[in-house]
Amino acid sequence: MRIIKKRFALPLYLQILLGMILGIFIGIIALQLNGVQFIQDWVRPWGQLFIRLLQLIAIPLVFISLVKGVTGLKDISRFSRLGGQTILIYIATTIFAVVLGLSLGLIVKPGNLVDKSQIVHIQESYEMIAAEKKLEAEQTHNQGPLNFLNDIVPNNITSAMANNSNMLQIIFFAIFFGIAALTIDQEKVKPVYKLFDGLNDIILRMVDYIIRLAPLGVAALMAGLIADFGGDLSIFGALAVYAITVAGGLFFLMLIFYPSIIHFFSKLPAKRFIRSMYPVQLFAFSTSSSAVTLPLNMETVEKKLHVSQETSSFVLPVGTTINMDGTSCYQAISILFIAQVLGIDLGLQQLLTVLLMTILSSIGTPAIPGGSYVILTMVLTSVGIPAEGLALILGIDRPLDMLRTAVNVTGDATVAVIVDKNIS
Repeated sequence: MRIIKKRFALPLYLQILLGMILGIFIGIIALQLNGVQFIQDWVRPWGQLFIRLLQLIAIPLVFISLVKGVTGLKDISRFSRLGGQTILIYIATTIFAVVLGLSLGLIVKPGNLVDKSQIVHIQESYEMIAAEKKLEAEQTHNQGPLNFLNDIVPNNITSAMANNSNMLQIIFFAIFFGIAALTIDQEKVKPVYKLFDGLNDIILRMVDYIIRLAPLGVAALMAGLIADFGGDLSIFGALAVYAITVAGGLFFLMLIFYPSIIHFFSKLPAKRFIRSMYPVQLFAFSTSSSAVTLPLNMETVEKKLHVSQETSSFVLPVGTTINMDGTSCYQAISILFIAQVLGIDLGLQQLLTVLLMTILSSIGTPAIPGGSYVILTMVLTSVGIPAEGLALILGIDRPLDMLRTAVNVTGDATVAVIVDKNIS
């Protein structure tokens, strides 16, 4: 019986899609039967519980993943030149990916395709948030130009960990902690490394359990959103444009940006790079996991692109941990889309926060399917956007998740080729 159940079990992404459809039907039926209050009292709370679980795991996930990511660079003492170039190039490509995502989101504005009257309705629902953001903007205007440092450096790490909106401070402390660990005799800190390895495995298992609740959470949240929108279906046209925008940005990275920098910064022909990466991209697309794709990526980079084993064995595993260009581009567009649908205007300070947090938190994004959901809820909360808005995009996220994983592994291979050429 167990074998039969496994054989006919639906993949998680189909379960989430069905959950989204079920939530839409529940919401529409509730509107027809004047059951909006029933949705608010008995259905929406299950979706809010799912969001709370994602928020619950965000701080420990980011902190532990970041410490592991930084301390995992302990070989930098042997490969100082290799490590320095690798990290700088990874940061540069991530910045480009986030800026591309923000640019596309601000130019296309897919969230603005939702019916304007519904946007006004949603704005009224979140008017308290808008008032708080206005107050924050006024306070920031009256403070010095370097006041933003107070938002990055905590004066008490315990109080910082008590609020998801202080994630920048958690990221700062995690990186500081990891760097300090690297400067200590490695024999002394081995127990710390083992502790974080175990904690990381536990946290990833917890993430897996939470993600399994996604179909129920999405169904409940979508039912609540349909009730909020009064049955207006213009959201689905906006979703289609959003998906096309994300896919366009990801294809630009994979087919234009990476081949271009390969052409200008290495001796490898761009066409050869693209053809060699097809199997890796397809494997990443099918598994949605950079970590699972790593062995095939290493084999391809070494045998077909002729990158040295010394370079690939360092650059690619590090990239799986800290390089998430596809995920970063997607998150930037998603945040703007959700903000536009909910009628929340993001000012320059919020956009810069999105840019900085997306770059830094990419290091803490697990290289597993669904790992970006936790990070996205964290970034949404940090810029004052209700995390419940995540329900808008989860139903169509699976193909986009597959595509951005293909982008991530392509970026890893690109950096490996460039770094190998520079140090050879």
